[in-house]
Amino acid sequence: MKSCTRCVLPETHETIEFDNEGVCNVCRQAEKKHKEVDWDARGEMLNKIINEYKNKNQYDCIIPYSGGKDSTYQLLYVVTRLKLKPLVVRFDHWGFRPLINKNNHRIFKQLGVDVLQFTPNWKVVKQLMLTSLRETGDFCWHCHTGVFGYIMQISVKFNVPLVIFGESPAEYRAYTSFEQICELEQGLFEKMINLGINNDKMLSLLHGKVDRRDLMPYEFPPKEQLDKINSKAIWLGNYIKWDTKSNVEAIKKELGWKGQPVEGIPPEYDYEKIECMWQGIRDYCKLIKRGHGRTNHLMCIDIRAGRMDRDKAIKLCDKYDGKRPDSLTSFLKTLEISEDEFIKEIMKSAHPKYQFNPKLIKNGKRLPDADLWQI
Repeated sequence: MKSCTRCVLPETHETIEFDNEGVCNVCRQAEKKHKEVDWDARGEMLNKIINEYKNKNQYDCIIPYSGGKDSTYQLLYVVTRLKLKPLVVRFDHWGFRPLINKNNHRIFKQLGVDVLQFTPNWKVVKQLMLTSLRETGDFCWHCHTGVFGYIMQISVKFNVPLVIFGESPAEYRAYTSFEQICELEQGLFEKMINLGINNDKMLSLLHGKVDRRDLMPYEFPPKEQLDKINSKAIWLGNYIKWDTKSNVEAIKKELGWKGQPVEGIPPEYDYEKIECMWQGIRDYCKLIKRGHGRTNHLMCIDIRAGRMDRDKAIKLCDKYDGKRPDSLTSFLKTLEISEDEFIKEIMKSAHPKYQFNPKLIKNGKRLPDADLWQI
């Protein structure tokens, strides 16, 4: 496969394009982020937004929160830097690992915040995961749409117009660019979040297995409802220069946030996607469809930040990507499907320039907390 001449992102990556030097559009976006964006001016823009919404309602903003590195930094920044009173909203996708609850308990007490958690019907979630897997090769439709759609619903219900997400959508993909200061609205939700499946389509795909009301948590609110409260849903990474490494250092030092091993990545990246027990399987799906995994993603980030040599990145990708996650066995049991069926369904969505060969796949290591996982 062809890969970017600067990072290691392959031609099978979603939204990727190469210029005449063989450099991908995500690397070019990173150039603009580091060299062209006036971050002082962006900071002033953020201050104006904050001044418009601060002290107007019971809460100044909503922070969507999983407990991973990005949402934890969002919360730290909003409370300690911007001095806002947020409502922390957690969409429980049923996959949180035990350490996350320990981290969150400590952090919520330390920062002094109100927290609202919603846990959807597991029987419905299970049907959504199976259907999403078969239609898109991604079983996380309920998580994608819930994290964004349900949070926006809470914004309307609690009359908290300002919602602050984390890293910019331009950080890793090219759905938007750093020149654009995008906000979350229906069009972007459908383009970037719901995998091309709205609630009406999902309902038809489920063939009566759930009621329309069961899908309401996954729906983006109507424009008239959002306009009524003067809704503004922004990404913090469009206004401050987002850097994962320094963000992680901040949350570890200031909040005592702890990382843990994740399937399929080098141990030094103990901060990456630590919250979800299904993360290794999600990355395995991407490997089956597109031929690259989570380590590739991490290498690209560090190359663009000037922290990684490309030759070393290739060696690390070869070492850590391409493993069957140990968690896949329990996952298949939970969804009641076979591994052959799982691979067959994902390969229906595979990129035409990549052919997955299961015979070349080695088994990954079992995570230390795997015996504590519960569904």
